[in-house]
Amino acid sequence: MTLTGKRVLITGASRGIGAAAAREFANSGARVAIVSRDLTSVENVAKEIGRGTLALQGDMGQEADVNRVVKATADAFGGIDILIANAAVLGPIGMLADTSTNEWSDCIDINTKGVYYLMHAVLPGMIQRGGGTFITVSSGAAHNAVEGWSAYCASKAAAYMLTRMVNHEYGRKGIRALGLSPGTVATDMQRKIKASGVGPVAQLDWSAHIPPEWPAKALVWMCGKEADPHLGTDISLREPAIRSAVGLE
Repeated sequence: MTLTGKRVLITGASRGIGAAAAREFANSGARVAIVSRDLTSVENVAKEIGRGTLALQGDMGQEADVNRVVKATADAFGGIDILIANAAVLGPIGMLADTSTNEWSDCIDINTKGVYYLMHAVLPGMIQRGGGTFITVSSGAAHNAVEGWSAYCASKAAAYMLTRMVNHEYGRKGIRALGLSPGTVATDMQRKIKASGVGPVAQLDWSAHIPPEWPAKALVWMCGKEADPHLGTDISLREPAIRSAVGLE
């Protein structure tokens, strides 16, 4: 797919799915801004990609940071056409009654409130320009209870409903809102899950996880009209038909 001239903002892009997505969008011709709480790491990704990639520091759990990042991207590029809300944390792993309330709250701040802050900041500009695409990196945990993941499941379920709300309220104004449920991906988050030993995902062999390049390719594909039948929903990379449409083995 060619996205030449499109302006893309990707959060949580210092590694994993976010960094892979930044490379994939840049290779598709888009102008890319990437965000992380770790400025050095995201700057390294930007230098690797080149092509005028913009590196920004920001905590997506802080509204002021989100507003600053969105403004900096819009000022540099003249607007934002595509927003990839990828930044997320796993939160405390453990039985609900045993979890840290502070860690639980932090997870909601980033995974849920951060998505709302991004939508709130980006939507006015997209609407003014006649449209745009907002994609959340979702999870099977948004739809199913997973032992030991109360914060992550709750936060992703809420973010999924925010995606549905954007489609419901702004789809008629040219806003494409949808989510990607990639399945288990070979990232640092999976290493933390494995180390915890809690729940069924921690028992999976590393070979069961897909590479981050797969969801990155799916995110680019989702910006095209072929993904329109899935607007307002989560697309699952576990489905063979979706993998085939994206061009994955």
